[in-house]
Amino acid sequence: MLEKTFYNEFLKRSFTIPMKVTFWDGKTKQYGSGTPQAHITIHKAIPIKELRRNASIALGEAYMDGTIDVDGNLEDLITSAYEAADSFFRNKKFIHFLPKTSHSEKASKADVQNHYDIGNDFYRLWLDKTMTYSCAYFEKPTDSLYQAQENKIHHILKKLNPQSDKRLLDIGCGWGTLMLTAAAEYNIKVVGVTLSQEQYEYVQNQITKYGLENLAEVRLQDYRELPADEKFDYITSVGMFEHVGKENLAEYFATVSKHLADDGTALIHGITRQQGGATNGWINKWIFPGGYIPGLTENIQHILDQNMQIYDVEALRRHYQRTLEEWDKNFRKVIPEVRELFDENFVRMWDLYLQACAASFKAGNIDVVQYLISKGPSGKNLPMTRDYMYHN
Repeated sequence: MLEKTFYNEFLKRSFTIPMKVTFWDGKTKQYGSGTPQAHITIHKAIPIKELRRNASIALGEAYMDGTIDVDGNLEDLITSAYEAADSFFRNKKFIHFLPKTSHSEKASKADVQNHYDIGNDFYRLWLDKTMTYSCAYFEKPTDSLYQAQENKIHHILKKLNPQSDKRLLDIGCGWGTLMLTAAAEYNIKVVGVTLSQEQYEYVQNQITKYGLENLAEVRLQDYRELPADEKFDYITSVGMFEHVGKENLAEYFATVSKHLADDGTALIHGITRQQGGATNGWINKWIFPGGYIPGLTENIQHILDQNMQIYDVEALRRHYQRTLEEWDKNFRKVIPEVRELFDENFVRMWDLYLQACAASFKAGNIDVVQYLISKGPSGKNLPMTRDYMYHN
């Protein structure tokens, strides 16, 4: 009886859309007025103490193991939870005991490899052929995911106003699309650093495949281990600072400043929360160990503290929502192949991750922001208007 009372209170506060819930005893109850937009089935009770300790972890794990099933659009359901003023995402009674994180160089390497070294074969199933695992840029509604990822790479590089034979550092280079494009199409000398063994080997093979040895170098290295006197005219870092941890953000931006040449330009792209920094217990535990989403003003203050200045800030929230939706469409098409590599828990976990992240962007709970930064007076070596960013 106590469990049902708690669940009733919990559920009526947690969603903005009408929905019905079938409980473990077979009884069904509707929450909200109007035609239900989702039907949640709870096959067995989740202990109250687990929900009170961290609802995000408890519910995420219940979905993973099949304790909870959802009939309806999962992204829309989670979006409504973010939008509910007193949902488990917002109510401080339900936000406790987040997993402890560590961001030493050893811990950072383990965190990166935990996620990115699942295997190139897995990511190749549902990413586009650029193997780009970050927010795409949809210039036109009809753009394919591949075209939008190509757009994103050029959007970033054009913002730097790159000149041939200059040097570029890509911190957290992923599978190398940005750094290799800079080398092959902009004639820039590039260095990419990653902590992922799989990514390192992939990029090294691409360098050899396309004959870019004279322009491109990839290093299996922590960005904090770069030689102190090594300077670059341009620095890019895409989807990286979300992984360094709150306690290391100052060091991250200090490292950017240290390796950026005087009057150099950096483009830092990453998930940012306009309402202030935050973590998510389930994502930290199962997807990105050690993850922390910095607040907008938090990042800006770190940039200014390192004697760098901001020339341009662009928010791309809707682009990341669409990117995640495209990834999830691709992922759902290859679920049989994923099942051959992993178990059903993994399949449900990854589908939930992609849809939950899309919902978080859709609700405005998180954003993705590009910071165009100068070492020295803002935009000293850049054109005076934004027109140059969009010229072909």
